[in-house]
Amino acid sequence: MDNKNVELMRGNPETAVKKLAIPIMISMLLTASYNIIDGIWITGLGQAAIAGIGFVTPIFMILNGVSVGLGSGATSSISRFVGAKNHKKASRSATHSLFIFLVASIILTIVLLVFQEPLLKLYGASGQSLSEGLKYGTPLFLGLFAFMFANGASGILRGEGDMKRAMYAVVVSVILNAVLDPIFIYVLGWGVAGAAIATIVSSICATIVILYWILIKKDTYVDVNLGNFKFNSSIARDILKVGIPASMDMFVMSIAMSLYLVFISSISGEFGIAAFTSGQRLYLFAIMPLTAIGSAVTAVVGSSFGAQNGDYISRSHKFGAKFGVIFGTCVTIILVVFATPLATIFAYTPETTHLVPEITRYLQIACLCLPLTGAGMASTFFYQGIGKGTISLGWTIVREVIFTVGATFLFGIYLGWGLLGIWIGLAVGRMLASILNYIYARYTIKGIRKTLGN
Repeated sequence: MDNKNVELMRGNPETAVKKLAIPIMISMLLTASYNIIDGIWITGLGQAAIAGIGFVTPIFMILNGVSVGLGSGATSSISRFVGAKNHKKASRSATHSLFIFLVASIILTIVLLVFQEPLLKLYGASGQSLSEGLKYGTPLFLGLFAFMFANGASGILRGEGDMKRAMYAVVVSVILNAVLDPIFIYVLGWGVAGAAIATIVSSICATIVILYWILIKKDTYVDVNLGNFKFNSSIARDILKVGIPASMDMFVMSIAMSLYLVFISSISGEFGIAAFTSGQRLYLFAIMPLTAIGSAVTAVVGSSFGAQNGDYISRSHKFGAKFGVIFGTCVTIILVVFATPLATIFAYTPETTHLVPEITRYLQIACLCLPLTGAGMASTFFYQGIGKGTISLGWTIVREVIFTVGATFLFGIYLGWGLLGIWIGLAVGRMLASILNYIYARYTIKGIRKTLGN
């Protein structure tokens, strides 16, 4: 039942991390372009529309985080069974993952539709920006099942090392979103709601393609048979012990972002929110390659852990961290050097050009954390690979809430440095936490190798 993807994960760990990371990287960059493309087209609707979508962003992060997190749970579980050469359990894990995605999408749809308006008001949205936020959020949350299955089912493919086909589905989805955005927003006159609907329709297409491969074509390593599905609590727990903490990662980050919005809103109102959310789109886009490297580390470490190979676990993490630092440095140089033209992408109208200097300053300061974040990201995902999702979550809390929120409050609010202090706090907090995360991961790996004797 082995295939070339499975054999790759069981082979040289450096080669596996590199080869698996590149298609994941392309997929994630393309996925992140949803937000970029939406931002470009929505700029033409004015500052209130930009701010309205910015207020929805923390909620969307929760939604996207749960889908990616549960996908990570599937990846970790399946890859560990692949490493242990247990095809039957890998297949059952994939089947249970689809069931979990369905249940989670139903629950989240209900919760987000009920609480989106109170949350937007809590973040500081009011008047026109609140109205625009609701217009964008409502269709987005109604169609969240599409994100859940697109990201989750991609996690199943990643678990068996099949990164390329997940990438192909995303390519089709992104192209479709780019075509539909201007049609729905301007031609049909749906405004910000049109951007959300375009994203949902595109995600549905990606979901259909991936589920076709898994359920109908059946040419994957895992063999998913929904007709013979019988719920097994131990399999579900194996997925959720990583999936729930990984989902909470994004929830924690959305809480942190909510606090950033509160700080920024108190400093400079709608102007600061618009500048931050525009720059944040580029930051989230830039961090995708680092997340992709981390996802590859999860799969390779999971396979190595299943095979009880401590040397491969160590090499996978170390190479992933090194790869992340190099990539993070390259991305940082691009963002700093080309900050002004990049900022102009999100402020090209006469009504929004005044945002360019502040977006530029955000990019040149806040993004300086990316090189060290690369090492920290590989370390966070390493814990998911060995099935320790709670430790991964713990480091996310340390990075985003304790260090970064603390630093933004210190520099931006307490010391009174305003928006400049917020941007400095974002960089300093993330850098310090990433250094500590890497050190602790190496300490953990040393203990694992001692236990395994290799």
